[in-house]
Amino acid sequence: MRKFFARSELIDHDVLRPLAHAKGNWEVSWDAHTQRYEHEEDSFAKYLNLLIDDIAETAVSPRYHDNEDVVAGYLASRPGSKIEKKGGRWIGGDYGWILEQGGFDDIDQGELLTSAIGRVTAALERGQMTYDEMEQGHRLMLADVLTIILYHRSNYEPDDWSDL
Repeated sequence: MRKFFARSELIDHDVLRPLAHAKGNWEVSWDAHTQRYEHEEDSFAKYLNLLIDDIAETAVSPRYHDNEDVVAGYLASRPGSKIEKKGGRWIGGDYGWILEQGGFDDIDQGELLTSAIGRVTAALERGQMTYDEMEQGHRLMLADVLTIILYHRSNYEPDDWSDL
């Protein structure tokens, strides 16, 4: 799993830059010796490394869209919600926003983690061996999922992630 995310030229821009309001240092550097992104002050690098570890330990779902549907369903089930699924698509808001808002009810981000490993596995099965090689639309959707997980976990110190 680490190889898939290693040495990415895009992951900081795609995943961490949207979180720059929380931690201003959104650029990351790969450490070839430790095979991890270098920890830096005011950065999500440590969180990103832990997230990659968590994804690697998550069971693969053959239907990762179902996991995203569960998360979107959390938002759709809220009173007054205008979010609904029609013809296989969620309408009523940007899909990333729907998952972000539904993610507040995704305990330990389990559904989102399962979605992430499913998306990585699908890329690997299509010969896209790294994050940067992913087809752009799928890469950006994976980026949304990773950003959302990091956003929801940003209230916890990385040492507390084992409690999630």
